[in-house]
Amino acid sequence: MNTMSKAGAPVADGGTADIADWRPEDEKFWESTGKKIAYRNLWISIPALLCGFAVWGMWGIITVQMLNLGFPFSKDELFTLTAIAGISGATMRIPASFLIRMAGGRNTIFLTTAMLLAPAIGTGVALQHPEWPLWVFQLMALWSGVGGGNFASSMSNISPFFPKRLQGTALGLNAGLGNFGVTTMQIVIPLVMTVGLFGALGGESRPLIKDSGWILGKILAGTPTWIQNAGFAWVLSLVPLSILCWFGMSNLKTVSPDTGSPLTAFGKIIYLYSLAFVPSIAMLYLYLPAPTGLGLLNMWVAIPLDIIAALVVMKLAAFGTMKEGVTKQFAIFKNKHTWAMTALYVVTFGSFIGFSMALPLAITVIFGFIHAPDAAGVLQHTLKNPNAPSALTYAWIGPFVGAAVRPIGGWIADKVGGSIVTQVISAIMVFASAAVGYVMMQAYQSSTPEQYFQLFMGLFILLFAATGVGNGSTFRSVGFIFDKAQAGPVLGWTSAVAAYGAFIAPVLIGQQIKAGTPQYAFYGFAVFYAVCLILNWWFYLRANAYVKNP
Repeated sequence: MNTMSKAGAPVADGGTADIADWRPEDEKFWESTGKKIAYRNLWISIPALLCGFAVWGMWGIITVQMLNLGFPFSKDELFTLTAIAGISGATMRIPASFLIRMAGGRNTIFLTTAMLLAPAIGTGVALQHPEWPLWVFQLMALWSGVGGGNFASSMSNISPFFPKRLQGTALGLNAGLGNFGVTTMQIVIPLVMTVGLFGALGGESRPLIKDSGWILGKILAGTPTWIQNAGFAWVLSLVPLSILCWFGMSNLKTVSPDTGSPLTAFGKIIYLYSLAFVPSIAMLYLYLPAPTGLGLLNMWVAIPLDIIAALVVMKLAAFGTMKEGVTKQFAIFKNKHTWAMTALYVVTFGSFIGFSMALPLAITVIFGFIHAPDAAGVLQHTLKNPNAPSALTYAWIGPFVGAAVRPIGGWIADKVGGSIVTQVISAIMVFASAAVGYVMMQAYQSSTPEQYFQLFMGLFILLFAATGVGNGSTFRSVGFIFDKAQAGPVLGWTSAVAAYGAFIAPVLIGQQIKAGTPQYAFYGFAVFYAVCLILNWWFYLRANAYVKNP
């Protein structure tokens, strides 16, 4: 049932999908009506976003198990699968950051959650056929990027539900608990691979060729493994979640006034998401080496071109009311704070998702082999290390810590200001990244690399914790720097650019490991963090800052 606001506009009750009157800064409205609706949308948004992260990030674990099961692909080719999922998810965030205004929150979160069923099922089918060519698995990794795109629309949707004083906490909860999808995936996938979860319908098992592991320890070679469950298992949560999104979430008409019917809104979402695949496929074809692509572009050229191409495609392909909506939201690019906050968000979320994607395979390659010179004195990395720690036992810890502390970062930032928190964590990340690089160098030159593993993991956990706290602080800053019309799109845009960390980190770490210098990747990250520390001080902390400690 609807009541009436002072202005005569309908105010949604608990079951109304479209809300015409929304005033979260009005204390009376918030306490009587707004709080219940806002938190209902938040609590549904979190598990939907969690599944998005899980489907997007699952290739970080799948590639390790493909190596353990003897799939006929090299380590370099397996690194491309995590990189492809990374660049796809990042590119999908660009249109996703504009979807809420054009299609509505309820419509967008429902459909993009349901869309995850396609890559989940497709990946499960492909993993039953190790004889299939590499391009099939690369296509599934590309398709999994839908889950990465969901973060931008989810954050853009939740932001206007809450008053500014609570946005740091609310967005920290949405992102932090949603990011548990990475940890959930890293724990659940190794577990569901050990059982015939779907009986005869789920296909046959394959024996492990190399030792594997899960949260409680090693899984020995020869153990039957249903790797296809890495994809199929998500069907069990995605179906009920999609239903919950449809019946429990709301469209804020104050944010999304021209969504049209649900079918019209779905058409906009599918259209823009489909367009996002075009620049991703084009850039990957130009970047990836033969036989997959042409290998013409450097990564640092491919990423900017991919971003520009995605924006141009959106601009040119939009029509009708969509064109007006895209034009209005492109106004964020004229604001210098958009670019400052983009860099700072790359420090936090870009590092979080990049390290989450790269860590499992990096542990396997660095600590899973003995690094000893041959008769000619050339360092070799081919002999299996019998004392190697299992990547699937430990890789989940860092993302778990990073996600767990994210709401804390938002809460602290709400108390003391976002930029002070960002400054502190940036300094920590400079130190931790340089230290990780040094430890990796020592391990990659040792015949007993496992002796460095505890220090390696401890420093990585510190890095993850810093990224989590920093994520919460940047959410707070965006809510204060930008007005209501721009805050949502800016959150979506910054998250889109930062998500390219899921592409950069696996590629950069993989390249440097192949070159025998894994430390250089982390020394480079440390330099970038130092530059952003100065940027944050200049924009938000110096005496004449543009906005003082937002």
